[in-house]
Order: sequence, then C-alpha cells, then structure tokens
Amino acid sequence: MPVPEAYYRFVMDYAPYLYVKPGEGPDAQWGKAAFSAGFAVDFLYEAYFDPQFDDRSTEIEAKIVELADWMLTQQVTDNQNVAYGGFISTENSTTCYSVDVGRTVPALLKAYELTSNMRYLNSAKLATGTFLFNMQQKPAALGIHDRFYGGFARAGDTSGVWQPQMDVESLYNLIALGMLRESDPAGERTYQTMIEDAVNFYRVGIEGLNLYFDPAPSGDGSWHRVGLGDDVIYDDSVAYALLGLYEYEGYSGTVQKTYQAINAIEASPHYPAYNPGICWAGYINVKAKTVACDYYDAVAAGILAKIRRSHDKPACDFSAKTIKAHAEEFMFWGTKHATFAPVENKQAMATVCWLGQLLLDYEPPLTRFTQVLNSKGEKLTLYPVTQMGDVPAYGEAVELKAIVLQSKMEEVFIEPGYLINDYLVLHVFAPIRRQDKVVCNGVAYEVTSIRDFMFRNDVAFRKAVLRRLHGQ
Repeated sequence: MPVPEAYYRFVMDYAPYLYVKPGEGPDAQWGKAAFSAGFAVDFLYEAYFDPQFDDRSTEIEAKIVELADWMLTQQVTDNQNVAYGGFISTENSTTCYSVDVGRTVPALLKAYELTSNMRYLNSAKLATGTFLFNMQQKPAALGIHDRFYGGFARAGDTSGVWQPQMDVESLYNLIALGMLRESDPAGERTYQTMIEDAVNFYRVGIEGLNLYFDPAPSGDGSWHRVGLGDDVIYDDSVAYALLGLYEYEGYSGTVQKTYQAINAIEASPHYPAYNPGICWAGYINVKAKTVACDYYDAVAAGILAKIRRSHDKPACDFSAKTIKAHAEEFMFWGTKHATFAPVENKQAMATVCWLGQLLLDYEPPLTRFTQVLNSKGEKLTLYPVTQMGDVPAYGEAVELKAIVLQSKMEEVFIEPGYLINDYLVLHVFAPIRRQDKVVCNGVAYEVTSIRDFMFRNDVAFRKAVLRRLHGQ
C-alpha cells in the first residue's frame, strides 16, 4: 500500500518538530524533540529500502544523517549530572524520560547501520548502558525507592530532580535493549539482565491494565491508572508497552491477555461510532469497560500494527484501509470517531511516522478464510453506526465481502414481528459492530450480535447475525 506523498514530504520538511499547524508551520510552543527525530528516522529507514522510494534514497540518507546528528545535540554529556546519557524531552526542556531511550536508540542504531558512524553507536550505548541503567538501579541506592524493583524511574532532570514513578510504557525500551545486545556484544549480559528485571517487574502491572507504579517512600507502593478512581488508561502508553514486550517474548500470555482485554472494549451509547478495529481511543476506562473520549489516538494504529498483522489480521486490514482512505485526517494527533475530523489543528510527527510505517508494511492478508472469501464471498455495503437511538445515523459506506448464509432457527432469537427469513448470518473479515447497517442484495439489515472466531489464539474472522431493518 503506497505511502501518501504528503506523509513523506511532511517528514522530510518538518522533522524533528513535534507538531505542525497546517497553513502556519511548526508549533513553536512544542518545538523539536529527540524522540520525534527518532520516529522520523524509523520511518525513513524503512522508506530507504522500499521500492516506492528507490529514486530518493540519497535524499533519505541525508535526512537520516541530519536527524541523527541533531539527536546527539540533545543528549546530556555532563557525567556529573543525574541525567547523564539521557535525551532532553524537547529542545526547551531539562527533563530526560526513560521511555525516550526506546524512542531514540533504535533510530541511532539504524543510522549507524546505514553510515557506520561510531558516534551514533556510542550515543546509543551511553543512553542505554548508563542513563537507562541508572534509572533502573540508582533510585533504590539513593533511597528514592525503598528497594530495588526492576522498573525504570520515569525521569531524571538536569537540575538533579528524580521522578521515581515507574511507567509500564518503559517496556518499550526492550526494543532498544534487544538491539544493543547485537550491536554491543561486550554489554550483552548487562542488557539482558536489565530486560529480565524490567519484564519481571512490569508484568503484573500491565496485566492489571495499569499505567504506573508509585514506589515508597515517596509514593504509596501501588499500581495506578489515571482519572476518577484510577480507572482510565492512556491507550498509546499501553500500546508502546505491548509492542516492546511483544518484540521480546512474542504473543505471550501477557501480551495476548492485555491486547484482547482492551480491544474487546467496544462502542457505547455515549460513543457509538467507536471501532477499536480502526484504532484505540485516547482515553479508555478499563474498569467500566468503555471509552472515555470521542476521538482516536491516531498514533496507536501504527504502534499496534505489528501485533495485529500477525494476530488480528481483520483489524489490521480494516485499519490500514481506513487510514489510507482518510490519509489527510489521520495526520493529526487525534481524529473524531464519527467523522475523522481533527480534534485540534495540529499534525503530529509521531503519528505520521508510525502510520507511514503501517502503510509501508501493509500486505493484503492471506489466510484460508480470505482465500474462501475472495472466491466465494458476496459483495455488501457496510454503514457504520455513528448515532444510536430511535433514529440511528450512519457514517460513510464501506465496501466489503462476506460469506452470506440464511440463518437457522437454532442460531437466532426471533423477535416479535420478525420471521426466520428476516435474519442472515455473515462470516466477514472486518471488525463490524453491533448496530452497524449492512446492505446485502439491496436489503438493509442491522447487526444484532457478533462473535470473533479464533484460530490458535488469533482472530480468523467475525461472525455476525443480521436482522432486516423494516421500512428501509
């Protein structure tokens, strides 16, 4: 699936800025950031080897070098500073976050692979083997934690201030640590120990759908979310954590359990247009099992793509096609569930880079079910519900294929006023939802129930029962 030219030009013209206001230019309030440069390098590195950009490899390499060189200027090089080796979060900040190691080091190692410039490798080793190591080890030794936990302190400031909370998002650092085991064999044992300590600590937190641990004596020694009653999570934080853990241990019980728990949270009367198969919402109330905002955190679709490509192919396919059809709207950091309109007039570098990688890596899914669907499937039109109630409203039409079957008495609960031939059963390779409208052979139906069919713990297809919409 070709990457839109607008995505490529956005990265080439504006990285490492965090945000760009269309018609105005870069958002000066946020400025530039090392992690923004890191994500840009991640995208450009894939583009460099993609046939779509064969004729632009020289300019891509030059931009990668430009960004990697700039990242080095954002690293703390004072070996007496608590944040030594870290990257300041933005060019105007004094705070170095642990998770930013995961967002920068892979890019530096890719730049090193492309150019053989030792400065990039040395910077990556310093960020990981020194700064991140200290974020894991030093707080306990200094009495900031009451003991060694294995998690990474959230941040160190160049003024000497620590933020001792330990975020599950820092599991994303496992990718950087894993890469350095290969690039820096002398430190392999250290990196592996750091990985094992982190995984052992964070596992219980992420399985509980938590965001951070607040260690004693400064905190209460408990896991937390955010919002009223500690009920809400940030979707991107958990998505980063899942990807880091997935890269280390594959689709383990922890990854599967956590992904499926969040992905199972569907639309509600308050947010009827939400479809987790497209992307996750920015805020999710995991206790009430409902989304807590009316927009998609667009970057999450890209972060989750690798997991979905192997284990939830229907969602990956539907997400990629939706993003491709609304490429401009998804350049913004948040897009409304119902209309894909931007939440704010800010295009985001991280979002464009992650979605650019999703599109670069996209291939039409090939499974036993899709083979049957392609040869035997019937064409139908899906209208996603955007407003529930007595007079529902629907979004734009989406063309799909499905295996369409007449329902059987034992498969449906026939409601008053309906006959058995008012019902259909679909087997479909898309995350359709309850109350969506489906038009099949000119007849309109409403989805009344759905069920995912799994094969070896992966989503194979979705079965839906449809009931005729009278009067349409």
